Amino acid sequence: MTRRVKPSLYFSVDIEADGPIPGPYSMLSLGAAVAGRQDVDGYEPADPEKDTFYRELRPISPDFVPQALAVSGLDRERLTAEGSEPAAAMAAFGVWVGEVCAAYGGAQPVMCGYPASYDWTFLYWYLLRFTGASPFGHSGCLDMKTLYATKARLPLRAVTKSAMPRELLSARRHTHHALDDAIEQAELFSNLMVWPGV
Repeated sequence: MTRRVKPSLYFSVDIEADGPIPGPYSMLSLGAAVAGRQDVDGYEPADPEKDTFYRELRPISPDFVPQALAVSGLDRERLTAEGSEPAAAMAAFGVWVGEVCAAYGGAQPVMCGYPASYDWTFLYWYLLRFTGASPFGHSGCLDMKTLYATKARLPLRAVTKSAMPRELLSARRHTHHALDDAIEQAELFSNLMVWPGV
């Protein structure tokens, strides 16, 4: 008896934050783009500009690391006044993920990032803290650095974007705007998924 395997829908996620960990520091923006769908027959890339999500969030703490804040260029004072409430932003994100998965035939969502560890830490913490649940479960996360290292047969610490074959990289600029970078990374992810490796 064969077990039915549900397809996976990959969401490229990028966050900008004002420090190294959530709680003491804040996620200031969240961008996500659908990268593609995988089933037992293979991987099909999506148009990364078609299904996207973006929010800028109100900081949850007065603490921040100036160097981290400088990376995104986001204005904490403006976000304190105008940013989305984290609970509302994360609830909207969860609803969006569910709607998109339904549109892709009930595929299961998987978050992917480059590297995933930082973005996943903030995303999962914020989802649990402000909504009590994660549409990705506790482990629906795939790291693009690990994916490349495995296919390229390299130690993980040897992996950098600058060392990757040019044809794997997106032609888009990495701007440190969360949605721009999520779209750029969605293209990288799709290229890695179809790349046969070495």
